[in-house]
Amino acid sequence: MPDTPVPIMWSADPDETLDFYKTLGYTVVDTQTRPYIYLALERNDCPLHFTGMPDGITSPFEGVTCLVMVDDVADRHRDFTERLRARYNKIPAKGYPRITRFRPGQSRFTLIDPHGNCLLFIQRDEPWELDYGGSKELENLAKVLDNARIVRDFKNDDAAAARILEVGLGRFALRSTPVERGRALAMLAEIAVAQEDPEAAAKYRGQIQELDLSEADRAVVADELRAGTDLERWLSE
Repeated sequence: MPDTPVPIMWSADPDETLDFYKTLGYTVVDTQTRPYIYLALERNDCPLHFTGMPDGITSPFEGVTCLVMVDDVADRHRDFTERLRARYNKIPAKGYPRITRFRPGQSRFTLIDPHGNCLLFIQRDEPWELDYGGSKELENLAKVLDNARIVRDFKNDDAAAARILEVGLGRFALRSTPVERGRALAMLAEIAVAQEDPEAAAKYRGQIQELDLSEADRAVVADELRAGTDLERWLSE
C-alpha cells in the first residue's frame, strides 16, 4: 500500500475544534485530552489530526497549512457554505473561522478554522500550467489588472489587491482604455463587497456608469460586476 500522510494541526480548544469540523461533515475518529491533546477526524477517507497549541502561542494565526485534493471543489465549497450558514446563521467570510469566496472557473478555495489552521481545497485535476498571470506582454493598466487578480485569487489578500488597483487607476488613467478602467472599478466593487463596505461598492459602480463604454465593452465589464452581485447573494442568502 502507498504511504499515507496525515496532517497534524493545532487546536487551542478541543471542543471548539471538534464542533467546527463536525459542522463540516467530518467524523470524529478519536479524542484524547490526557496526557496531551490529540484529536482525529475524517471525511471522504481524508484524515485530519490535531494536537494542542505549542507553549507560548495563545492567539489565532495562519501558520499551519494543509492541502486537500478533492474531486469536485465547487461541490465541496457549496456543501461547506450550506453547513457553515446553518451553524453560524451567516457565511463566516472574515476573522476566525472563515471561508473564501468561490468564483466561476476557480479550482481552489481556502478554509480557516477557529484556531487559524489553513486548509486549501484544490480540484484534483487542476491544470499543472495554472494561469498565475505575469505575462510580459501586458503593460500599464492591463498589467495592473493581472497583478491584482493574482493577489486576490491566489494570495487571498483583498486589501493588497485593492491598493494595486487604486494606484494603477491613478497612474495609468490617461493611458488605459475605458474597458480596462471599467474592469478595474468592477474588481474594486467586488472587493468592497467582500470587505463589507457597501458605500465603496456603490461608488465604484457609479464610476463605471460614467465611462464611455461600447456595447461590447459594457458586456465585458458586466462579467466583472456580476462577481460582486454573486458575492452579495452568497453572503446574504
